[in-house]
Amino acid sequence: MTETFTGGCQCGRVRYVLTLENRNAYLCHCRMCQRATGGVAAAFVNMRKEQRRWLSEPDWYASSPIAQRPFCSRCGTPLGFEYPDAERCDVTLGSVDDPDDFIPTSHFGAEAIHETWLDTRALDRMRCDEYPSLVERWKKAEK
Repeated sequence: MTETFTGGCQCGRVRYVLTLENRNAYLCHCRMCQRATGGVAAAFVNMRKEQRRWLSEPDWYASSPIAQRPFCSRCGTPLGFEYPDAERCDVTLGSVDDPDDFIPTSHFGAEAIHETWLDTRALDRMRCDEYPSLVERWKKAEK
């Protein structure tokens, strides 16, 4: 059984539709993905390229001699990873409109894992709506 998911960049210029058989995702810890996303890991959903349909075309960055990455040049959102000659591709989990139901199933690029960032359950937590200066900035911006 397949499910349809939508997603895109932060500003809305680039949009896509995914048709997937499962909700599996993985974390890539390789240094290229860390640099490309600015995070300690990149969360990806992997699929056959024909399961991803661009509703509006992304920009592409040749991140190495063997790989390219779709992104939005207007807002900077990283949207995925692929080898041009491969049948499969990745889409960034954070760009999916509703990423909550995806399941992390594996780690890739394990040689560059930042172990201290894997289990952060004991860290203090704060919601955005509990941070007074952020709430105040949004109130002023909405006037």
